[in-house]
Parts: sequence; C-alpha cells; structure tokens
Amino acid sequence: MRNLTYIFLGIIFGVAMYKAEAASWFRIYEMFNFQSIHMFGFIGTALLIGLIGVQWIKRTHKKDIDGHAIQIAPKEKSIARYLFGGVLFGLGWALVGACPGPIFVLLGAGLVPMIIVIVFALIGTFLYGILKDYLPH
Repeated sequence: MRNLTYIFLGIIFGVAMYKAEAASWFRIYEMFNFQSIHMFGFIGTALLIGLIGVQWIKRTHKKDIDGHAIQIAPKEKSIARYLFGGVLFGLGWALVGACPGPIFVLLGAGLVPMIIVIVFALIGTFLYGILKDYLPH
C-alpha cells in the first residue's frame, strides 16, 4: 500500500510539472535566453521547498520507508568536481531540452524518443557509480 502512495504522489508531481510547463523545451529555451522568469520562479520555488524539507527532516529525525533514520551528511567542497559535473549536466540539459526530472514527465506525456534519453541517463548514472572513486575530489 505504501508503494502505491509513492506512485500516486509521483503521478501528481508529474502532472504538476507538465501543467506548470516545467517540461517544456520552449520554457527552458526562454530561461537560458533570460526572456522569461517562469522557470527561474519554478526552480526557486523548488529550491525553497527542498530547503524547508531538508531542515524539517534534520530537526525531526525522520525515517525512510524501511524505518532507518535518514542521514544527511555534509558534502565535500570541491570546485573541480562541481564545475565538471555542472558542465556535463548543463550540456545534457541543453542537448535534450530537459533535466532528469522532466524526462520522465515528457515520456508520460507521449514523447516516445525520451526513452533514448532515459536509457542514456541510466547508463551515465551507472558509469558514475563505477568511476566515482577514480574521479578527482
């Protein structure tokens, strides 16, 4: 039953992203050309909600679905890895016209070519898991 709740919440999130046009290539294009504040507002709202959510998890010691305490460890600070990762992320976003969240929304909206994007996103994630120990810190 719990998994159905998460699937339902995921569907609601996807519909909200689609209706807010967060998965629209044209909205993303407008954002990168500084022609509209729409996506900046959407991203800023997501950032604010995420910030509040993480602070709530930290202060109330919430547990994951298996009952284990959620550990939020501080991240290492490294300009090189964030710069490299940010450039790769930005290039992928610019080439595809969507970041990782909306690619599933676009597939759900009927854009079948997003299957190719999802497959390569999964391959990239898998390769990162293999190579992360060898990448510069």
